[in-house]
Amino acid sequence: MTRQHMGVVFGGILLLVVAMGISRFAFTPILPFMRHDVGFSLEVAGFLASSNYIGYFIGALWAGFIHRRRKNILLASVVFNVLSVGLMGLLEVYSVWLVLRLIAGITGGLIFVLTSSIMMDYLARHSLSRWSGYVFSGIGLGIAISGLCVPAIEAKFAWEGTWLGLGMLSAIFLLITFILWRNLEVQDSIKVMKTLDTKMTRGFMPWLILSYGLEGLGYIITGTFLVDIIHNIPSLQAYSSYSWVIVGLAAIPSAPVWTVLLEKFSAIKILFVAYILQVIGILLPVFSQTVWSVLLASFLFGLTFVGIVTLTTSYARQLFPTQSGFVVSLLTTFYAFGQIIGPIVAGKLVEVYSSYKAALVFAGVIVFLALLVMVIGRWLTVKKEAAAEHTISI
Repeated sequence: MTRQHMGVVFGGILLLVVAMGISRFAFTPILPFMRHDVGFSLEVAGFLASSNYIGYFIGALWAGFIHRRRKNILLASVVFNVLSVGLMGLLEVYSVWLVLRLIAGITGGLIFVLTSSIMMDYLARHSLSRWSGYVFSGIGLGIAISGLCVPAIEAKFAWEGTWLGLGMLSAIFLLITFILWRNLEVQDSIKVMKTLDTKMTRGFMPWLILSYGLEGLGYIITGTFLVDIIHNIPSLQAYSSYSWVIVGLAAIPSAPVWTVLLEKFSAIKILFVAYILQVIGILLPVFSQTVWSVLLASFLFGLTFVGIVTLTTSYARQLFPTQSGFVVSLLTTFYAFGQIIGPIVAGKLVEVYSSYKAALVFAGVIVFLALLVMVIGRWLTVKKEAAAEHTISI
């Protein structure tokens, strides 16, 4: 890999740090401080989170229809994303927060899909597809950065200063990417003619999409409330911020590691392992509330959720190599739709049962259901393809 290639990849990593690790997931470690100072309920927090995920749904869907000027639209989206983060610390109005989280979600969806498709196309064009996992490591890196920065900044400048500080940090990352990408030429994506081979309603793809949507619904409950859940266990309160750092540190190498495994084993087998580990990580705090069990749960969550994103999008692009932008957009749209529902359901369950355990059990069951959908779908697809081949041979 040349120095120029490394610069382009690093720029892609920084964009995912901004859009995913900071703009999207910094809300998780900041939430306990906001709830303590402002005094809103977990249900209200769920609506704020869902506003962001509604925006993410819109942005991901929108990105699938963008074929021209992708680089310019991407970088403009990052500018608005950074502004939405900084303004969270300047304006203490709930209705404004809902709008800002919506904007952060729309731009975040655009950034994730456009960055993923641009980088996948760029790396494939230069025979460097094996490096795609490193781009997705930006999600984990951003989570680790937010996990480390939030408690440090909040201790001196409260939660308002934390949003401002993260906004400034995001602006620096954006500036670095502008410099690294100054010579990057992004070709317009081509609308592929619809044929039987490009049709995504056939074969295994619908099952993969449904499974990925259920994963979005299940994982996001832990992804939104993990730190707040731990913060509200008196004996573990001191470890709440560390848990999010553990998530990020586990997520950083997970994407490259899962991508390497994808070269040696079938995607379905690796995804099966990732889903099982994630279910264990989600349910562990229900049955054990020790320091080690909580940190292990955080590690398993970080190890798997970025891995599942990487594996699913990479595998789908293998199935439809000429439609990377649309494939990532379609998958991310269903994933985002699940995320809209998750925090609202979790908030209601906590309100009804006065315990986070019901929400985590729900999340664990949904992720396990996602696994079943994927496995059953694959089995039925293979069976159908084998029957079709047998008919042809006769």
